[in-house]
Amino acid sequence: MIDDIVVAFKHFIRVLSEAENTLDTDTVRNATEDICRLSNVGKFTVVIYENVAHENTDKNTTIEVYKDGGSDGEPLVVKKVTGGGGMLVYSYYHKADTEAWTERIRNRLDFMTSLMFTFSSRYVLDQAVRRYAYRDDMDYYNLRYFIKEIGTIALKEGLKGKAVAQFNLKHFRAVNLQIGRTNSDIVMHRYVDTMNKIKGGTLPVCRLGGDNFIMMFDAVNIDKVLDHLRGAVITFGDDFSERVMISATAGIYVIGDDFVYTDKSDIMDKIMPAANIAKSSDKEDIVFYDTSLDRRKNHTSMIQHQFPPALSNEEFLVYYQPKIDVNDNTMVGAEALCRWYHDGKLIPPMEFIPILEQGTDICKLDFYMIDHVCRDIRRWLDEGREVVRISVNLSRKHMLDVDLLNHLMEIIDRHNIPYKYIEVELTETTTDIEFKDLKRVVSGLQENGIAASVDDFGMGYSSLNLIKEIPWNVIKIDKSIVPVDEDDECSARSVMFKHVVAMAREMGLECIAEGVETEAQVETLRRNGCDVAQGYYFDRPLPCSEFEKKLKKQDI
Repeated sequence: MIDDIVVAFKHFIRVLSEAENTLDTDTVRNATEDICRLSNVGKFTVVIYENVAHENTDKNTTIEVYKDGGSDGEPLVVKKVTGGGGMLVYSYYHKADTEAWTERIRNRLDFMTSLMFTFSSRYVLDQAVRRYAYRDDMDYYNLRYFIKEIGTIALKEGLKGKAVAQFNLKHFRAVNLQIGRTNSDIVMHRYVDTMNKIKGGTLPVCRLGGDNFIMMFDAVNIDKVLDHLRGAVITFGDDFSERVMISATAGIYVIGDDFVYTDKSDIMDKIMPAANIAKSSDKEDIVFYDTSLDRRKNHTSMIQHQFPPALSNEEFLVYYQPKIDVNDNTMVGAEALCRWYHDGKLIPPMEFIPILEQGTDICKLDFYMIDHVCRDIRRWLDEGREVVRISVNLSRKHMLDVDLLNHLMEIIDRHNIPYKYIEVELTETTTDIEFKDLKRVVSGLQENGIAASVDDFGMGYSSLNLIKEIPWNVIKIDKSIVPVDEDDECSARSVMFKHVVAMAREMGLECIAEGVETEAQVETLRRNGCDVAQGYYFDRPLPCSEFEKKLKKQDI
């Protein structure tokens, strides 16, 4: 018997030595069998905790090293803590109906535990490295894991029949505010868990950060995936009795038969532009990659690259579109609009404004425009012209700038512009946080005597709180609810327009209609009491020199 034990331990030590670099758990498990059998062990388990604080929780890895029949009595338990803060709990169970353990056997098992700990502590370290390298703080697999696994899959079996998607949960910040952080974390996990079940494939959904995810799935399941992306009811709360609808925007690349995977850019360069377009689009939440997106991506890169020198060279021009009093056809104001003159031609705003809005470049352009508008107003005043109020646009990107008002006032005061000549146009918001920031900015403008207008009112999901809670001076009604010539007085658009104007006038707000293009529309404005119009019927946006001709010159 003693000789058998000696042989078993020599074999065990040799296996540990050989397993040092491989960490082959199965090999080590096999090597313990003789020792456990000769020591009357019925079952031997190792519970691995990455952190000692996880003891008595389900955050562990349990390995059943050995089992041979039933066991009896309390187990022999040995706890050891690794240098990295992990803990291993070794439990030996006596085999039923065998000779009781002697002190010598217990010492033998303790000795095996010490040897085992050398192996196990390395195993824990390896597992911890894998855990923190490939999972984030919310226990989702991360992009590093996605890239590693997709490369392995491409090498082993190829990616034919697969699709890749990058998706973003829509308005999840608002969901967080509505149901709380704890519940929103549960909702996010359940949404992702359901996606893992329906998408197919072994690679799980991976998190890029925040509410952004990436996944590979079997292309045959694309209809199920699209349905889930477009909206799924997720339950939460006590007994999961509460419900919330979660949807997502996504960029999707369906991998073709001729696709060759060389590195991560082959995938990422296709789905990221599609995902960005989907996220910023007002029309389509799901965008599939095609070669036209490559051209769009190149255009985006070109705009972003050329913007800084263009700003320095003052290639951006201020055009002015007059605002007309429909009762006497006099000009009562104008909106400053940006045009980019580059390489001998004008670049339309839609070709560069949405791109600049993807980052903070739009804020630089806004301040540039305000500065140039103030320059023009100062010159007009010095020339004795009859100046009208000029409105300038501010992107939502400014809302998080706590010093925005100081920046605006510094520009206006630097040019010594009377505040009555400046109006700031802001668009409606989509979340409670943006609403609070918007209210703060508009209130600050009011305190400084600067007029504020809500732009494109009625284009998005306008809330009455937008004009009830925020002290606007002006409502600019979007052309989408300005009646067209084919509308009669009972049409939905005519009824909406009539009541929005009436409400604005009752609240003491100025009311401007955008996109006015026909005489019939002008008459509709007069009939409903909307006094000011802006649109092609009167003037297109004009270069500064042409607009100046419309400003009357006073006697000096």
